Amino acid sequence: MGYLDYNATTPLAPAVLEAMLPYLRDEHGNPSSIHAPGRRTRAAIDESRDRLAALLGARPHEIIFTGGGTESNNLGVLGLALAHADRGRHIVTAATEHHAVLHAAEHLRRAHGFEVTVLPVDAVGRVDPTTLAEALRPDTTLVSLMSANNETGTLAPLSEIAAVCRERGVLLHSDMVQSFGKESVRPHESGLAALSLAAHKFYGPKGVGALFLRAGESLATLHHGGAHENQRRPGTENVAAIVGLAAAAELALADAPVEQARQGELRDRLWAGIHALCPSAIRNGDPAHTLANTLNVSFPGADGETLLIGLDMEGVSASSGSACMVGSVQPSHVLLAMGVPPATAQATVRFSLGKPTISTEIDRTLAALAKVLERQSFVHPT
Repeated sequence: MGYLDYNATTPLAPAVLEAMLPYLRDEHGNPSSIHAPGRRTRAAIDESRDRLAALLGARPHEIIFTGGGTESNNLGVLGLALAHADRGRHIVTAATEHHAVLHAAEHLRRAHGFEVTVLPVDAVGRVDPTTLAEALRPDTTLVSLMSANNETGTLAPLSEIAAVCRERGVLLHSDMVQSFGKESVRPHESGLAALSLAAHKFYGPKGVGALFLRAGESLATLHHGGAHENQRRPGTENVAAIVGLAAAAELALADAPVEQARQGELRDRLWAGIHALCPSAIRNGDPAHTLANTLNVSFPGADGETLLIGLDMEGVSASSGSACMVGSVQPSHVLLAMGVPPATAQATVRFSLGKPTISTEIDRTLAALAKVLERQSFVHPT
């Protein structure tokens, strides 16, 4: 079996499970209770917050635990925009953002009268900082741009983007769900007001995420019913998941440089094999600025859904793009924004590697792909 869909989700690391087990099995106290069981689970949350903050070079009170990446993005975009609406109702994002950001921006437009500027990207999926600067207005309060695209792996010129926002006094939120754990980030040094992450993208549990919110920034409350997370995200905390997030973050960042170099070599080997097998294949994204584990390939003239089904039948798990768009028959909005023709966008497979990926898995994937393409009469390997 070959699993090459780590951008969709990663397996839970054994060490992370071990860290979580006491809070799944023994420590059941409500963290808001004042008795001993409650104090023990509260201590576990506080320690996890301290550990994650240390990894980010942040203060513990700047960490808000959430139910995942989508909630973190919603809280960052909606919470910051609504909290600063008295200063202006114009926000800026990009056409290739995750729908957790794009749909949040659309909600601000429809429900709260905001104006939303959606920036274009170039052919490799990057936002031009000059275009961003030209889009900013006196009433612009928030920019939300992802650090790395989940479909293509393209990295944003985040330091240049942050410099533009800093010069104009505009808050910057970044969806770092796909890049965190692969690349280190220090939000204070980067000039970020907020960033989002999700544990299941770096070998932690599903259903838990975090939002870094720079100290001193106002945040509108989106949910009501409790004073949890310093009155910013009500609801009884998922203690085991929060403990797992902190443990997974430490493990992911501990060997990130070495691991990303290794995965980058395997990805390049996979692309070389695909190109040799199918010279007409197109690599989407920016090879010079990309996540080491991500390879997005179009096979013009092929049927993408049939390719994925065929690969699955051969024991290889890949995807066509964002797992959040499961069941969609529409071509990827990311590829369309990059100027990829709709038919080509629908003939696309995203391969994403992870820590368990080894060279024999790349060989099995190439062998499986050769069979699938041959069955489609798309290519005839010799």
